[in-house]
Amino acid sequence: QVQLVESGGGLVQPGGSLRLSCAASGNIVRSNGMGWYRQAPGTQRELVAMIWRGGSTNYGDSVKGRFVISRDNAENTVVLQMNSLKPEDTAVYLCNVNGVWTSDTFLPTQVWGQGTEVTVSS
Repeated sequence: QVQLVESGGGLVQPGGSLRLSCAASGNIVRSNGMGWYRQAPGTQRELVAMIWRGGSTNYGDSVKGRFVISRDNAENTVVLQMNSLKPEDTAVYLCNVNGVWTSDTFLPTQVWGQGTEVTVSS
């Protein structure tokens, strides 16, 4: 199985920054896509940022220009740099792997992390 280890969540004041990290390990050589979703209580889970094998990225409209996702290919790690944080960014952030390359095949599966809490408040 594939395991995702998330870190970096916490409490930050509006306008501040946080850096989230997600590392994939286990039965994985590399991910097809890897990134972050978020979910606040009573809301639908929404895309934050995703980076794909070829280097292309997707961002949710609400975070464009403020968040940047990057990938450490060798370590199967993605980092989400979150800048200019707003109270509306408060949510549980979940790492996501969209497709898994093993040593000999591609598995079109979704893998989710446990989630790390981000709270933006004064």
